[in-house]
Amino acid sequence: MKIFTQVLDGTYGKSAVGVHARLARADDGGWATVADAETNQDGRIEEWDSRYMDRGLYRIVFDSDSYFASLGAAAAYPEVVVIFRMQNDARVFQVQVTLAPYSYSTYFGTMDTPPRALADI
Repeated sequence: MKIFTQVLDGTYGKSAVGVHARLARADDGGWATVADAETNQDGRIEEWDSRYMDRGLYRIVFDSDSYFASLGAAAAYPEVVVIFRMQNDARVFQVQVTLAPYSYSTYFGTMDTPPRALADI
């Protein structure tokens, strides 16, 4: 199973570039870090596109505080945490987050047709 992650900026209507994110897997009552990365020009974390992951409980912590500080804004939510379960054999899971200084929204689902960049998975 693979994960496709994208962060969008809901204030400016564009991809959120340079958002630091930490991917972790549930492990014996805690969280074990799987990977750290930063969003690219498309708001995506391409490093995770090719990473194989087992079924299980995962979380991604997005550093919204640093992102908005770099734009000269303050954020009500310094971190956005998305916890999700990869429980079936879907080929690609999608986690999308839209950030704004005083709100955020998330989407989690599977992709029947992966984006062009993932076509070789």
